[in-house]
Amino acid sequence: MNTLVEKQSQCAPVKRVEENQYLMPAVNIAETKDTYVIEAEMPGVTRDHLEITLEDHTLTLTGHREPAPPPGEAVYVESKPASFRRIFDLEPTIDAGKITAQLEQGLLTLTLPKAERVKPRKIVVTD
Repeated sequence: MNTLVEKQSQCAPVKRVEENQYLMPAVNIAETKDTYVIEAEMPGVTRDHLEITLEDHTLTLTGHREPAPPPGEAVYVESKPASFRRIFDLEPTIDAGKITAQLEQGLLTLTLPKAERVKPRKIVVTD
């Protein structure tokens, strides 16, 4: 799929940016006739700590999680605060004004509609 290209390498799970460490969320990308769908795993990230930006065909997903303190006195804690970031380069065939996003149980789902001019169409032959 050459319409949606990732900027970051799959090999680097942590990237240092401005003194912060970002985890690269795992993503699934699917294509339908009319859209591309990106699913990004961001466990523990809430809507208040999620930012999605689109600038010059660059889509950036950034999220931060602050684990809730366990009830009572903590005996052992592995869950730590974390920041997530993933960057995608989009071709102009995406209708940027119609991109939608949903966040449910740590799974961010973005729907990127294709522009009308690139959708397949049927041409009727007349007599």
